[in-house]
Amino acid sequence: MTSAAVAAAAPPAALVEQDGRPTLRGMLCVYGLFGFAVAGAALLAFDPSARRWPIAVFLLSVVALMGTSGLYHRVRWSVTAYYRMRRLDHAMIFVLITGTETPLFLVGLEGRGLDWMFYTALAFAAAGFAITMFWVSAPKWVRAVVYVVVGWSGVPAIPHIVEAMGIGPLALLLGGGLLYSIGAVAYALKRPNPWPGHFGYHEVFHAFVVAAAATHFAVIAGL
Repeated sequence: MTSAAVAAAAPPAALVEQDGRPTLRGMLCVYGLFGFAVAGAALLAFDPSARRWPIAVFLLSVVALMGTSGLYHRVRWSVTAYYRMRRLDHAMIFVLITGTETPLFLVGLEGRGLDWMFYTALAFAAAGFAITMFWVSAPKWVRAVVYVVVGWSGVPAIPHIVEAMGIGPLALLLGGGLLYSIGAVAYALKRPNPWPGHFGYHEVFHAFVVAAAATHFAVIAGL
C-alpha cells in the first residue's frame, strides 16, 4: 500500500485526538458547571437588589464556559461538530472576560464615568468571538492580539477599583488574572503533564481556570 493510500485510510485527526483524551479530560469543567450554578443561584436568591442582573451576567458567562468546555471535552463528536465545538470553546473565553467585567463596571464602579471603557471592551470581545467562530482561517496572531486587548482592557480602571472597592478585591482580581495566565502558560508549554493518561497538562490548565473563576466569584459576590 502506498503512503498516500495509508494516509487516506487513516482515521481523521479529530477522531484520533478525541480517542486519545485523558480519562479526566473535561471533568473539572463539569464539576465547575454544577458548583458555580449552585453557588450562583444561592448568591442571587439572597440578593434581590437591582445589582442582581449584572452579577447574573457573570454567573451565566462562567456556567456557559464550563458547560461548553465540558461538552466539548467529554463527548465524542463527528469531525465537523468537533471543529465547531472547538471554535466555540475558544470563543467562550471572550464571553467570560466580558461577563466578569459586567458587574465590576456596572456595580462596583457605577457612577464613575467608565461606561465607555466597558463598552469598548464589549466591542472588542464581540469582535473576538466573531473572529474565532466565523473566520476559520484567521491567523493565530489576530486572535492573540484580541485576547490580549480584551484581557487587559480593565487595567486603566485599577485606580478606580482601589478607590471604590479597596486593595483586597483588587488583589483577588489580579490574583485571578495571574491564575488564568499560569494556566495559559501550562497549556502552551504542555507542562506540567503529571499523569498523561488520566490528568495531563490540559487538566492542569482547567484547574487554574476553575480556581481563577472562583477567585473572581469571591470578588463579585462581595460587591
